[in-house]
Formats: sequence, structure tokens, C-alpha cells
Amino acid sequence: MKVERGEVEHVALLARLKLSEEEKEVFTSQLNAILDYMEKLNALDTGAIEPTFHVVSHCNIMREDEVRGSLPQEASLENAPDRAEGCFRVPKII
Repeated sequence: MKVERGEVEHVALLARLKLSEEEKEVFTSQLNAILDYMEKLNALDTGAIEPTFHVVSHCNIMREDEVRGSLPQEASLENAPDRAEGCFRVPKII
């Protein structure tokens, strides 16, 4: 499968990109090189290879849940630029 110049122009239009003539040529050749490489990879026999989602095996590295004390209200509001009634005060956005 080859990418044509018109397809690059169409994608650039959809992405609202203004490409020069030189850039269109470069992107067309680069996309074709990527597709050629993918065809080489598709030619490989991968039937005996187990599918993986990550190249190295790892286990869950999350810490255990522990009940801990939280930050006191005054300390959390200490650097607030504006506060009211013990809460952060922010501009109304609608």
C-alpha cells in the first residue's frame, strides 16, 4: 500500500496544517517508508510468539493502601491566593 500525495494533502487539511510543497513530498516519502517497513514485519512468522503488552515482565508496583492523617485545613489553604469559609475561592466559570 502506497500513500499518495493527495492523501497527505487531505490529512493536512483535516489537521488544519499548512504544508509547503517540499514538506508534502517529504511526508509522502516518510509515510511510504514506514508502510514498507510494516510490510516487512507482517512477513515474519509470529505464530509461536506469545503476545505481550510490555517488553519486560513486571508485577503491580503500587503501594498498599494505608489509613493516614490528612493535611490540616489551615496548612492546605496557607498559600491560597483567595479563600472563603475554609475553602479555596476561584473565579466563577460558566
